[in-house]
Amino acid sequence: MDEIARVSGVSKATLYSYFPEKRLLFTEMYRTEILRLADSAVELSDTTPPEIALPEAARRFVGFLTSEFSLAMYRICVAESPRFPEIGRAFYESGPELGRARLGAYFAAQQAQGKLRINDIDLAADQFFQLCQTTLSDQMICGIETQFSAATRARVAEGAVHLFLAAYGVR
Repeated sequence: MDEIARVSGVSKATLYSYFPEKRLLFTEMYRTEILRLADSAVELSDTTPPEIALPEAARRFVGFLTSEFSLAMYRICVAESPRFPEIGRAFYESGPELGRARLGAYFAAQQAQGKLRINDIDLAADQFFQLCQTTLSDQMICGIETQFSAATRARVAEGAVHLFLAAYGVR
């Protein structure tokens, strides 16, 4: 709290007037950062065809996923959720759930335009995000590899898009 007050340029008393408990301050900081990262990771225009939009979305998501900050936030969520369920809820609502909703809205628009064929849009959105984590996520979480080359990140993103469009693209 001392460091936060110093960086913020306010007193600890001021911080505690807004956040009577450290966990409330932490949860709000956590939610704000996850939303900021989600905004940069999932940004799609309904007018952009999947062959153009999805590679960019995959590159952004892979970039987000492989950032040190993202990994730190994930580890905090996993470690602290049993004691502070609101942290897990904030992570889920501001991360996976928000991403699924945004990607799902894009998929629905593309389906309406006849560019995708998807029976379960929520499942397809989850699948796209999981495909973007292939190879990378387990290695990062286990500490095997924490930095990936541009070629590796591109390989994973391109593979995710290729497999997704093979399953849901209109032929």
